Amino acid sequence: MIGIGLNPSTADDKKPDQTISRMMGFAQRCGFDGFIMLNLYPKRTPFPNKLPKRSNAEMADENRRLIKDFLKNYPNGSLLAAWGSNIEVRPYLKTELKRIVSDTQDSNHQWLQIGDLTKSGHPRHPSRAAYSMGLNEFDIEAYLEMLDVRC
Repeated sequence: MIGIGLNPSTADDKKPDQTISRMMGFAQRCGFDGFIMLNLYPKRTPFPNKLPKRSNAEMADENRRLIKDFLKNYPNGSLLAAWGSNIEVRPYLKTELKRIVSDTQDSNHQWLQIGDLTKSGHPRHPSRAAYSMGLNEFDIEAYLEMLDVRC
């Protein structure tokens, strides 16, 4: 399972944070042999509202290039939409999502979400989701249309 989150938080290769712990739990319970976490924007902060007001174009471009290259190695991987409603915090996060989706359109990736969408129409963030919600198909195209993202 390949999680697509919002931004890196406090986890590292030795100590998971709440999000990574939940991702591990969902992956295990849903029959995946592991997971990796990728992010819409590469700035590390545990508080999405502390992300920069403006995107750093070089960082964002490099992040997208790395994601695109990584996903080429897993052309049939399941992508878990794991950003929650915090995608609304900065306009560039929606733009980055649309660009990542565009970069991967020719692949066979299946998009998933945890349970149902939130009341505001976003996929759930894993840190607050119950395992009993399970994973469902996620219509990424309908979601992008709902966001009305322009690049």
